Amino acid sequence: MPLEAADAALPPAERGWIEAAAAQPTRVHAAAPQAGWLPVASLATAPATGEVLAAVLAEWPESHCLPLSAAAPWRAFLALVGARMAVMRELAEQRQAIEGLKKTARLQSALYAIADLASSELDMPEMLRRIHGVVGELMYARNFYIALYNAERDTLRFIYFADEHEIKGVDTTQDVPAASIRDSLTLAVIRSGRAALGPSLALRSEFGLDPDADVSRYGPESVDWLGVPMIEAGRVRGAVVVQSYDQATRYSEEDRALLSFVAQHILTALMRKRAQEELERRVEERTQALMAEVRERQRGEKLQAALYSIADLASSELDMSEMLRRIHGVVGELMYARNFYIALYNAERGTVRFIYFADERDPGLVDPEAEIPVGKLRNSLTLGLLRHGRPVMGPARKVAQEMHVPGGVGLGTLAEDWLGVPMLDAGEVRGAVVVQSYDPSVRFTEDDRVLLAYVAQHIHTALARKQAKAELERRVADRTHELAEAVRALRAQVAERERAEQRLMHEALHDALTGLPNRSFFYHALERALAQIRRDPSHHFAVLFLDLDRFKVINDSVGHLIGDEVLKEAGLRLSTCIRAPDVVARLGGDEFALLLEGTRNPEDACHAAQRVIEALSEPMRIGGKDLFTSASVGIALSHERYRSAEELLRDADVAMYRAKAHGRQRFEIFDERLHSEALRLLEVESDLRRAIQRSEFEPHFQPIVRLRNGRVIGYEALLRWRHPRRGLLTPQEFLAVAEESGSVEQIDWQMFEKTCREVRSLADGYGYVTLNVSPRHFRSPRLATQMLDLLDAHRLSHERIRLEVTEGALFDNPEQVRATLETLRTAGVVAALDDFGTGYSSLSYLHRFPLHALKIDRSFVSALRRDEEGGGSAAVVRAVLAMAGTLGMEVVAEGIETAEQRDCLLALGCEHGQGFLFSQARPASEWGAGARGH
Repeated sequence: MPLEAADAALPPAERGWIEAAAAQPTRVHAAAPQAGWLPVASLATAPATGEVLAAVLAEWPESHCLPLSAAAPWRAFLALVGARMAVMRELAEQRQAIEGLKKTARLQSALYAIADLASSELDMPEMLRRIHGVVGELMYARNFYIALYNAERDTLRFIYFADEHEIKGVDTTQDVPAASIRDSLTLAVIRSGRAALGPSLALRSEFGLDPDADVSRYGPESVDWLGVPMIEAGRVRGAVVVQSYDQATRYSEEDRALLSFVAQHILTALMRKRAQEELERRVEERTQALMAEVRERQRGEKLQAALYSIADLASSELDMSEMLRRIHGVVGELMYARNFYIALYNAERGTVRFIYFADERDPGLVDPEAEIPVGKLRNSLTLGLLRHGRPVMGPARKVAQEMHVPGGVGLGTLAEDWLGVPMLDAGEVRGAVVVQSYDPSVRFTEDDRVLLAYVAQHIHTALARKQAKAELERRVADRTHELAEAVRALRAQVAERERAEQRLMHEALHDALTGLPNRSFFYHALERALAQIRRDPSHHFAVLFLDLDRFKVINDSVGHLIGDEVLKEAGLRLSTCIRAPDVVARLGGDEFALLLEGTRNPEDACHAAQRVIEALSEPMRIGGKDLFTSASVGIALSHERYRSAEELLRDADVAMYRAKAHGRQRFEIFDERLHSEALRLLEVESDLRRAIQRSEFEPHFQPIVRLRNGRVIGYEALLRWRHPRRGLLTPQEFLAVAEESGSVEQIDWQMFEKTCREVRSLADGYGYVTLNVSPRHFRSPRLATQMLDLLDAHRLSHERIRLEVTEGALFDNPEQVRATLETLRTAGVVAALDDFGTGYSSLSYLHRFPLHALKIDRSFVSALRRDEEGGGSAAVVRAVLAMAGTLGMEVVAEGIETAEQRDCLLALGCEHGQGFLFSQARPASEWGAGARGH
């Protein structure tokens, strides 16, 4: 029954009695013996009341009774009381939960406050004082301190200490040796690494401390003492302690757990604060160092400016007195120089002249025009300095003793501090510069000494220059009758100097060989043209970049002197191909460039390029010989995308190389296609470097056969690139880039290594394998040794490997190539000349080199026809076979693709060949023992 319904069911009189009974149960108890009352014990078993009134009925005697007429209302009353007691119990549990949440919130707020304090800008004492306030909000902490322990030095520092008794002798800035406080509870907690709670006397006994030790210096005994260690990474870093002198204030286990938890956060805050302070200290040190560097740099700049000023003054038109006065001002900007003088020493006449003298105490002590005999200065510091010959610094009397000047104290008033440095010329003392101070607070430093010595030499140079000029002017004034001649001589010298300057300027901007403008001149001209096109977009120009085709052949064949004459003639011819505002320049070697101003359209640049090609194609009569050359020209047209001369020359250079690739003696205009091609070449070069690192190159083998029966006698190892994106690539697609970038040697050695590993798997060890060797390898004198070491490492018979070289390799360094080939041939490795017939194909070098075979180029083989009798390619092949036969060489024809070509070669007497007619190049895994009978 609901409580409200139970209350309403009771008669008013009984309801009042129940309320009274609930308020004063003892009165009900007293009325229990009356007759007709129901025993209370019988209600204890009622379902609605047994649980609720268990505690009440346990103390109510069973003899107590209730009136029978009140039994029903009483049961309702008991139900009401039970429900209300359940509500009260629930409220009590909620209050307990709320108190727990409040404690947790206070603790969380305290930890946040500690973390904020650790990252604040407060200094350490103020931060610790506020941390004390935070701890005081969590527990009784009027007596609170924090101690940090240094295990390396075995010391404690009480970085914060607050105590009601104001204990003396606690210095928060000093470390305390642990040995001096061995009986303290704080040290005991740190050494044990565990918390301690209780009266201080009991804790001393618990820690086994000396009970008779004098602990008065630690403060009075505590009624209750609580200390917890601060631990980081298993090491005790210190302790946090609170204590109470009041009997009514004690700490609990809850306080101990709370303080232990807070102590770790305090340690974190301290470590963070210390780390922050250490960082700030390092930043401050670095800042000071940087400021010192800045000051030193500023000092150096100031000194440099002073020296420039002195040099300018020396070359100025000022008279001597004004120049020296301004030099004094310059020195005064560098150091204290209110009292400053310069003395010149004439050893021949034995005199000293004070050409400048500025002094606060004795302003007119000396005459700048007078020469003073040294005898009158025998006790002066100045004469002592001139004889001493080394800088001196210090109080005047001390300086006099150092220079052994008896009774010498300088000129005039005695100085508090004196600094003098001699002016030297070729080891001879020519004078002195002196500064002195009458102010006891102004002392000269070692930096001042070094500075003044440095400046003194520049002053001496300035004086010498000024005196030389003055001497010249005096002599001119004394010899008026020679004035006209002197002026003419001077004018002649000035004119010669101007001519020399113009000559030097011309030489700096022109090529010494051809007299044409050089690279620097051309760059300036291009920059001016670019600046003009930015001002006036309608202005257009073009850049032509060219070099002489096969100029190296001229140098190698007829010598560099003739080559220089060719360059001169080329420069003259190029000069005839341009107009007045245009520029032709030699950039270096055989490279030339032309700047064509005011080009209306690309056709103007093309016409100029054609004129250049025609002018250079005419024979040059030099040294009694007719020499022929040609030019390949690249054209770059002006465009708003260009920002520098370098970009224009780069694009013209790219176009020039495209012209060479298309057959030489022609021109090409740079466009976006060429730009894309240049980017592609750059990408290929990058891919090549990665391919070398990943070893993506592999050999494929094409058989060399006897033409009569097709029997395989050997293989040529051909380079292939297993590109991860583009698939299998042939050398035509990347070898030129590899040659130009210099990576071909690394690629070749990878090929050599892999080929040697595959040789035994070719035709069951039958026949030889030829390796194509780049001309760059023959520049190294170690090629033969490296190649033989490679064969020996793979245990290969030397006769199984042959090398193929090109004609260009033979001419690059003939003596080195011949020595390398002879070494290899002696060891059993023979060589074949590749692509014979496309170069010089001359007996003049065939007999000089130890060659074993010639390989006829595919261009001759592809042109063979049965209907040719004696002319065309057949005649070339017949001549090569005859030449080889005379020299005892083998001949291999390359590029045989048809049976007709094979039959023609057989008819001409060629026995060996290779080409697609027999097989394409394939990996070694596809060649087996059966290849011998292919």
